[in-house]
Amino acid sequence: MNEDVHVRAERLILENHVEHISEHEREWLDRHLEACTDCDRVAGATEEAMRSLCAVSVPFPPSLASRAQLRVYLRIEELQRRGRHGWALWVSCGLSWGLGIASARYVWRGFEWAGDQIGIPNVVWQMGFALWWALPALVAAGILLIEKLREGWSETQ
Repeated sequence: MNEDVHVRAERLILENHVEHISEHEREWLDRHLEACTDCDRVAGATEEAMRSLCAVSVPFPPSLASRAQLRVYLRIEELQRRGRHGWALWVSCGLSWGLGIASARYVWRGFEWAGDQIGIPNVVWQMGFALWWALPALVAAGILLIEKLREGWSETQ
């Protein structure tokens, strides 16, 4: 017989125990097992091994379920708390950018006027304007960094 046929039979024997096989493959496997004693022995040994595994009992500590429930509850609380803070941060960032866009023309003119009055080079007051725009993002990044550091510090305590 062809070696590939036996390899296919062994693969189908294993798949049948894990994820089940199609009806067509099941019929082919049954016919092959009737004709091939070696593969039939493999199928029998696999069946016996699966029954033995199902009979094995693994003892768990009685408090495992309650500890797992507590950890899930604490994680839900943490995610809800983090979600509330995240919502406020997104709203404040959105408002900041919206107001920044609405006032950009006036802020630009203000920086230009101040630069002319004080005698600051154009590149300096233009960088000041860019910093004015970047300031909300820097503040938000700072808040997020502080929150992450605080979470990391509290987990180590």
